This record gives sequence, structure tokens and C-alpha cells, in this order.
Amino acid sequence: MTTVPNINWLTDVNVFAVNRMPAHSDHLYYETLEEAKSDGPMPLRHELNGNWKFTYSVNPNNRPERFYQLDFNCLGWGDITVPGHIQLQGYGKPQYVNTMYPWDGHNEIRPPEIPTDHNPVGSYVKMFTVPENMEDKPVYISFQGVESAFYVWVNGEFVGYSEDSFTPAEFELTPFLVEGENKLAVEVYQRSTGSWLEDQDFWRFSGIFRDVYLYTVPEIHVYDAAVRAELDSTFTKGTLQADLKLLPAIASPSKIVAELYDADGCIMATQNGEFSDGKWKVTVQVDKPALWSAENPYLYKFYIQVYDELGKLVEVIPQKVGFRRFELVDKIMKLNGERIVFKGVNRHEFNCRSGRAITKEDMLWDIKTLKQHNINAVRTSHYPNQSYWYELCDEYGVYVIDEMNLESHGSWQKMGAVEPSWNIPGNKPEWEDIVMDRAVSMFERDKNHPSILIWSCGNESYAGEVILNVSKYFKKVDPSRLVHYEGVFHNRDYNATSDMESRMYAKPADIEKYLSEDPDKPYISCEYMHAMGNSLGGMYKYTDLEQKYPMYQGGFIWDYIDQSIYKKDRYGNEFLAYGGDFGDRPTDYGFCTNGIVYANRELSPKMQEVKFLYQNFKLLPDPTGITVKNESLFSNPADYELEYSFLLEGEELYKNTLVAAVEPQNEQRFEFTLPENIAAKSGEYSIQTSLKLKENTLWADAGYEIAFGQYVYQVGSRETMAAKGELRIAHGDVNIGVHGRDFTVMFSKQVGSLVSLNYGGKEMIALPPAPLFWRATTDNDRGYSQSFHSGLWYAASLARKCVDIQVAEKGSQVDLAFTYKFSIHNDVTVTTVYTVYPDGSVRVKSKYKGAEDLPQLPIFAVSFKVPAVYDQLEWYAMGPEENYSDRNMGARLGIFKNQVADNLSGYVMPQESGNRTGVRRVNLTNRDGQGIRISSVSEPLECNFSPYTAFELESAQHVFELPSVHYTVVTVAGRQMGVGGDDSWGAPVHDEHLIHADKDMEFEFNIDRI
Repeated sequence: MTTVPNINWLTDVNVFAVNRMPAHSDHLYYETLEEAKSDGPMPLRHELNGNWKFTYSVNPNNRPERFYQLDFNCLGWGDITVPGHIQLQGYGKPQYVNTMYPWDGHNEIRPPEIPTDHNPVGSYVKMFTVPENMEDKPVYISFQGVESAFYVWVNGEFVGYSEDSFTPAEFELTPFLVEGENKLAVEVYQRSTGSWLEDQDFWRFSGIFRDVYLYTVPEIHVYDAAVRAELDSTFTKGTLQADLKLLPAIASPSKIVAELYDADGCIMATQNGEFSDGKWKVTVQVDKPALWSAENPYLYKFYIQVYDELGKLVEVIPQKVGFRRFELVDKIMKLNGERIVFKGVNRHEFNCRSGRAITKEDMLWDIKTLKQHNINAVRTSHYPNQSYWYELCDEYGVYVIDEMNLESHGSWQKMGAVEPSWNIPGNKPEWEDIVMDRAVSMFERDKNHPSILIWSCGNESYAGEVILNVSKYFKKVDPSRLVHYEGVFHNRDYNATSDMESRMYAKPADIEKYLSEDPDKPYISCEYMHAMGNSLGGMYKYTDLEQKYPMYQGGFIWDYIDQSIYKKDRYGNEFLAYGGDFGDRPTDYGFCTNGIVYANRELSPKMQEVKFLYQNFKLLPDPTGITVKNESLFSNPADYELEYSFLLEGEELYKNTLVAAVEPQNEQRFEFTLPENIAAKSGEYSIQTSLKLKENTLWADAGYEIAFGQYVYQVGSRETMAAKGELRIAHGDVNIGVHGRDFTVMFSKQVGSLVSLNYGGKEMIALPPAPLFWRATTDNDRGYSQSFHSGLWYAASLARKCVDIQVAEKGSQVDLAFTYKFSIHNDVTVTTVYTVYPDGSVRVKSKYKGAEDLPQLPIFAVSFKVPAVYDQLEWYAMGPEENYSDRNMGARLGIFKNQVADNLSGYVMPQESGNRTGVRRVNLTNRDGQGIRISSVSEPLECNFSPYTAFELESAQHVFELPSVHYTVVTVAGRQMGVGGDDSWGAPVHDEHLIHADKDMEFEFNIDRI
């Protein structure tokens, strides 16, 4: 009987797949063994990607209802590219929301209702001819991803309907095809019942955003292959079993033969399949198989060969196989017998131009970047990814939590409050089938990938019987993996849903409390370190738990890549836009920019910290040797090159290598070979150690550093002799000038500060130095309401009164002290003392006198402007990337060069960036090498050199709103508070990284001419 399509399916929770073929494994297949071994494209597949005819309707009432019919002329329609989102190709507009549903405030509806006034419809048409090699064979069509519901017609006949944006939907086309040209029509709706289950924290798009292709199959075809590579408890006996479902089901091959090859292409075993109880099965025993892990992702090649009744080979399935055993032993997750620690990230599929329609090149960049920065795990937040991603994780070695397409936090999270009165799916049996369909589709497609260790029942959908039943399904069909679900934290009646305790954004103290109370389950942070803007401060507090508590098994940073989209401003210039920039309302604005990678796939400075804290090898040098801690499970640092270098004041004196063989989960100390009396001179020495690749890998070339460690110590005294010579002091009515050979330093009693630093006729001061207490608010500062708590320091930075000026002439130096008071509190003062020496150098000492009952200070600094021509920097400091007191574990002491413009990090919303801690000295020069040097006197400084003041950054919501650059803004700080990162909606910076206003402080630095 012909099925008649019905638009009411969009709101019928019981209708989510009509005529859709059953889900199956994502294996490839070929007609010959040679083709299968070539790893080339499948000849039996024909892509329909590219240009399609298209029209857009704002709601179903306006759609061209008859467009699928053969006599409907679509030639005058516009064009659209498949794969791609409708809203990024000139139709409609993208919308970013987090928790709330995108129609909130527009429609008062409850599940499974959907908006009728705004439900964009995309009508797609593609003309195609069946390829010759598919003629007289069954033809199917595969849609790898369509958001969120769609109907399909061919040649005017209805083919099928499907929901679930992130798993394939396939239909048989054979009965509908004609010779010559065929008309494929697809009607895509943005809103459907499934939209209630797809409330992920992401941009709300629609359309055909993954590949579309035709395919055919041989006369006997393995429709589904369930390939399991299992290990016994000794990890020395492997059993490889493939359960095969054939199409047609009545097909009877004469034989099925399987061959197993090792990674070098040498055959390991040949085995005939067995037919029993109506099913084909192949079993291969492997003695002492090489094991798969992220550290050594060893893959065997398994070829399943199907022969017809005449003994002719008709199909070959190539399947990569990894032997590994993942299990829960004594309440600890173990891989191949070893306790695993997930050093992970959450990863959206995203591209700043094409949204979630990402390319293979994007995925290759991502997988290499993960490996290069010691990230060993990914949670597919919050939906199944393209199949190619799992292939890469298998091949490169990345552990995966594969998460089904389920998120409904808008149905129970109401502005942070837990209110599940109408939560879905909850305990509502009418929602079970549509939710279970998503679990089945993910499992069946992805089940053969060794990289997948854990199935996830979705994200932030509260708890209930439906999700518990999903968990039971995963455990029933796949006992070789564990099941994850975080939402039981909110309702412990459903604790059995998850095999592990999984929490979001728990503070380190909360995690320790859980772990210290004899818990029943191991712990992971499925989301932690909310990396929004300038963030990731305090990450070390989490990674410190790895070796302290065996049941702490790591976490997944939120998240991998900024979700910002290129847009043009009113002048035609591109910028990276966030929520609200497209006129989208409601919106959650900049909350989509949480990545350790910028949206344009450039590394954020935050990645420096991630790479260091996720190191498997900890390198702990001292003046005579190095202790190597091997925290890996299966690797030995002897397989890498350990390089050590000896530096004095950042300049390398000596470099050598040594072999450091340390078994996994052990540590050992090794002695250095150093030249005699290498540390004879006074000065600051550092030992830098680096573990580098000996050979090229898939993800990096030989010589790439995967771990480093350093040790810094002082020999002798840092004190320097003050310059001798003559100074001339001119006491004017308003100004005090200090003159020496070829320089003038001038102070203004009217301004109350240093106003001129003139070396050889070149003026360095464009705006006089002043005390600074405010930094440009970071995203985390906004989340904590820093402006509300500490906004008076903003005012104090702009409004001060000089209440005292003291001048003292001391032989060959002159001291000028300016004391400032502030309206915020009568007891708060800052005294800045300038000491001028005969060589033109100026020592600056800033002293803060605190007071009770004042909020924390963002920063205590001296800031001034110099002309923008001085924009070349050479640092002897912690670097090379920006760092802060709570995010400098991954920084190293060295000499680094950059330009002032480089210190405006690529955070989409302008904010504090570019700081360096541990500053010993920094040269600020023009391109001719002329300028000034700022150096510490006793304690290292924190410094920032920016094109903009904190207040200019504070006032801008986008980079294009910043003014033209005319100055270099110099900020020299005694201290700046940390950036935090436990979360971005209220978590304070940890106390030891705050600046308390009741404490007296001082710091000093030198300014020298170059």
C-alpha cells in the first residue's frame, strides 16, 4: 500500500521514520579484493553533493506544496550547496541559543507542539541519472545528516520520511527510478518533534548538511557486519568474531572467507565462515595480538569475502580491527588491564564558514591538533559525528565517548534552576520509541570502531525511565563498552543509568569530597574547565587529582572549538560573529565561544596549558639530572629523544641528549653530562628538558616536542651597581626636569606624574603613567559579575587625586614621589616613586596601602602609553604564549619575540589578553631597535603590551569596534588576578590567585633606554 505523506508527522511523537531502512554498520564494501585493499573510493557509490535547486519558505503555509511533482518547474529557483546549512547560504538567519528553546518568547508551546508561524522549510530538487554501474541493480539513497526532519520524493512518488539530524537515513529508490533523468525532491523542516530532543548548546541551523549519495550493492550483500575483537582476561588471547546480516535475507552464498592481516600487510589467518540458525558468522582466534590504545593504535586489516552459489567472489568488506579490552575492575575503568585517565575535550563539529558541515580536511586538522597537544579523548558533544571522524580516532589513537543525539535541557533547566515538571523524555512512554531510535541508529552505525570505549545516553536531559532503558539497551547489545550519562546527578533514583559518576563543572574540592567518601563508581568530569574567552585558569587543580585518587579518571574540557561564524560589518570587512549578531532573538550572545581552538582553526593561547597538563611524561630537571615520571599506560620515553639544554639569562650555553628508559607507571632519575664549571658566572640559570619524536608520525614530524620540563635557579646576586655621573635638575613652577647627557626626564606637578621620557630627541611618553586597578573584563569576570562586585576599581583607575609630591636629590640620583588618594576609600593610597639615574634609567616603585571592606582588585599595576611605532617586543619571561598566575604551568622561561598586535588574542569578544608572568625584562623598540627596556628589580613582574587600554577593550563588544591604533599601551603589574575557568557563570577565581584589597603591596621595575 502506498504511504501518503502527512505534515502532521512533524508533531507526532510516534512517527519519526517512514520507509527508512534499518540502521547498519558503516563498513565499506567492494566487488574485488584488489579494490578493497586499495582503500580507494567505493565504485558502487555515486555522490549527489554539489549544487541543488532550492527555495526557502518561512513556514509550511508558504511552501511550494507540489514542488516534488514532475510537472512542477523549478528552473527559476535559486541554488544551494549540499552539504551545507540553509541559514549560511543566504536564506533565513542563524540563531544561537544555549539552554532555552529557540522559540522561547515567540510561542507558548509544549512538547510535541512546534511553532507554526516560524518553521522554515527548505525545498530541494536534484536531477540525476543513475550511473551505468548501478543500472539493473537495486539503488538506495543515503542522507548522512539532515536537520531536523525531511520528506523525500523521486519522480513525483513519495519515498520516505525521517527525523534525527545526526545519523544516516537511507531509503530504497529502485521502484521509483526511470531511464534517463530522475527528479529527486527533498523537503526539509527546521522544526519537528525531534527539535525538542535537539536542544544542544549550538547554532540552530537546518538543511542537508552532510553527504548525500546513491549506492547499490552486489547480488549478495552484507548489509550489516558486527565485528568484535575481544581479549581474554590475560590480554594474550584474541577472538575476532563477525556476525553478518545479508541482503537479501534469503541470499545463500556458497561460502564466506575471512582473511586477517597485520599492520604490515602480512597475512595472519584465513577462516571460513559458518552458517547457523539462519546467520553467517566468522570467528578467528589470534594468539598474542598487538593491542590497540591511544598510545599505540595498532589496527589489523580484516577482509570478509562473499562468494555466490557458483563460487564467484561478489563482495569484499575491508574492516580495520583493534584488539582492546575496556572494563570496570574494582570500581576503576581499565583499558587492557591498566587504569585509564581521560585527558579529553568535548568537540562540536564546526567550521566558521560552513557551520556543522565540516570537511575531511577540517577533521584531519582536528585529529592532528589533538594528538600534538596530548589530548587522548573526545566526547562527541552532543550527537554522533560523521563516520570519518571515528575512522581517524581509530587510526590516530583517540578514545571516544560516543554520544547519542539527545538534549532537552530547556525542558527542565529554567535559568539555572532545576524544574522538571514537563521534562522530556522523563518517564513518558510515548517518547521512548523516538529516543530509542536514536540510540539504535548510533550504535548500529558505530559499533565496529575500537576507539569508542563508552556509549553516552545524551546530554542534559535530566533523568527517567526512558533514558534508563536506553542505558539497558546499550549494555545488552554491547557488554564490551561502558555507558555514560551525567543527568542522574539530578535524580539519584536513576543512578543505574551510568556506569560512572559524571559531573559537569564540579569544583576540585567537590570532586575530592566525592572521591574521599568510598564511592561506588569511578569519577569523570564530562565537562570541566569552561574555556570561554580568556579562561582555563586553575586547570592544574583538576589534573593534580589524577595521581592522588585512582578513581578519578580524568575529564573533558568544554570545549574544543569556538562556535563563531564569519560575517561582514557595515563596511564589508569580515569578523567572527556570535549569537545576536544576526538579529537572532532569543539568543545567548557570546556563550558559543568556549574553545581552546579559535573558530578559524588557529590555536588559542589556552592550548599551551592543556598540552603541558595533559603530558603523559613528566620531566623534572635539577642542576645535575632529571627525574622522569612515566604516567603513560603502555609507552616508554626511551622511544623518544630526551633533549636537555643549559641556559644563562635565557641564552643557551649547552645542549645534549640522553636515553631515558622508564617503564609505564614508574619514575627514574638520570644524570646529566655537563661541561665543567658551566655555572661559574653569577646569574639566573635554567635547565630546559624536552621529549621529542624520534620519527615522523601521522600527526607530527620527527623533532616535534610532546613534553617539557624546566628548573630555574639563581647563582650569586642579582644586584646591580647604580650608574654614576652628573644630573641637572630644573625646578620650574609646574615641571621638574631631570637632565643628563642626551636625555630628559620631566615630571609635572600639575599632572602629578612622569610626563616625559626623552632619549636622544625621541619622546617615549604619549600618556603619563598612572596607577591601574582594572583589567578589561574577561568572559569569566562577566559570569562572576566582576563589574558589580569590583566596579569601584574601574572608577579608581580613572579618577585619582595627587595629594603629595616629594623631591629628594641624593648625590647622583633624584627621587620624585607622587602619592594618590581615591574616592572609593579614604584610607587607600598609592605612592609611585621615580628614581632617575645619570645614565637615563628610571626606577619605578609603586606602593599600595590597603583598606578593609573593599572588594578584590583585578590588577595592581602602572600603565602608560608610548607611540605606536614602538611595537617590537623581546621578552625574557614566561612564554611564549600569554599566561596568568593560574594558567602558567605550561609556560617556560625563555627569550621570546613578538609584536604588540600579537598580544590582542583572538577572543571573539575583546577582553584582557596578552599578559606574561615571570617577566625579568622586556625590550620595547621600533623597527630600528630603538626604544626602552623594562626589567624587574627583585621579584619578576607581570607585563602586558597592547594596542589598546583596558577601557577601550572594555567598551567594545567586537574587535571591529576597537579604535584605530595610535599607541602602545604598557602595563607593568605587581600582580594580576587569575583568569579562572571552573565555569563562566559564577565561579570565582581560586583564592590564592586573587588580590585582596586589605593587603599592602609594592613592586618596582626599571626603565632603561635602548
